[in-house]
Amino acid sequence: MGPGPSDVDPRITGALARPTIGHLDPAFIQLMDEIKQLLQFAFQTSNELTLPISAPGSAGMEACFVNLLEAGDKAIICQNGVFGGRMKENVTRAGCEAIMVEDEWGSAVDTAKVAQAIAAHPDAKLLAFVHAETSTGVQSDAYALCQMASAAGMLSIVDTVTGLAGIEVDVDGWGADAVYSGTQKCLSCVPGLSPVTFSQAAVDVIQSRQTPVQSWFLDMNLVMGYWGGGAKRAYHHTAPINALYALHESLTILQEEGLEASWARHARNHEALKAGLETMGLQLVVEAASRLPQLNLVSIPDGVDDAALRTTLLQDYNLEIGAGLGALAGKVWRIGLMGYASNPGNVRLCLAALENTLIGQGLSLAGGKAVAAANAVYASAS
Repeated sequence: MGPGPSDVDPRITGALARPTIGHLDPAFIQLMDEIKQLLQFAFQTSNELTLPISAPGSAGMEACFVNLLEAGDKAIICQNGVFGGRMKENVTRAGCEAIMVEDEWGSAVDTAKVAQAIAAHPDAKLLAFVHAETSTGVQSDAYALCQMASAAGMLSIVDTVTGLAGIEVDVDGWGADAVYSGTQKCLSCVPGLSPVTFSQAAVDVIQSRQTPVQSWFLDMNLVMGYWGGGAKRAYHHTAPINALYALHESLTILQEEGLEASWARHARNHEALKAGLETMGLQLVVEAASRLPQLNLVSIPDGVDDAALRTTLLQDYNLEIGAGLGALAGKVWRIGLMGYASNPGNVRLCLAALENTLIGQGLSLAGGKAVAAANAVYASAS
């Protein structure tokens, strides 16, 4: 129950064990087509260039930047946590200029600041931001930001590594141009793949580049020769066959549940967890309007030994929660409710374990009240 990887559905681990076949086998080509269609469903897009990068979400991030930027370009980067900083690294390493729009960690991206940056730098090629910031549990307004970029004639890059399948992701509705995610969060798949999708406007930019993409492996002009439609595929790399079996199964599970039902499940379990945490006097850091249901940022009470508590949870309860990152290290816990792990049993386990461990560290709490508060939420929702 940390910030990822999340627990993996047994159906997905079963898919991993299927016999490995060739990466150009006709049966595997058919599977690739199905994965593409399922990813279009998950992203809510008709983008032709939609595929899983054969590497984790960080590679999906890099694929978006290195394909859309050329040396000397200018990019507006929004940072309200760790991963906006990684976006900046991608921009500068590509020989480009990063215009930073910074907000306090734990707050959503301020659209007024973005508007000022766009007005001050109308020659910027793109605007990039994190839709669901894994380090802080904050959701920013993807629709508003993408629309601002589009109105200014800029492309948009969106990080929704923690967002996909946990909250609404509407690539076409937002008008987003390049979006990347990861498999190990709300999709409950194994780590190691990064779903990405590019709009036609982004494809046009990629195909009209004046210089080659600096990364051969992530060059979409080459990768699409392998992931393009139809039976004829050009060898680019040996795909991670079994990991893609797992992704196919994960996306099939999501389709069976339905996008809206998945979002509602994550929201319901978040409300139950929140009720139990607040009963113990624990405070959620992020304001309700921008709070991610699948990643809960909790203030550590004064006098509580953070490392000792997380060690006890892991050793005594087989329960992992996340520590704070960067400026929030030692100040917060990050409790994940992602994918297969987002269920009432885990909520109750987490609350009971936290309650017992906090009592063991000297806090005065009434045992059992946190779980009772969560149960009341579930009862009212049934």
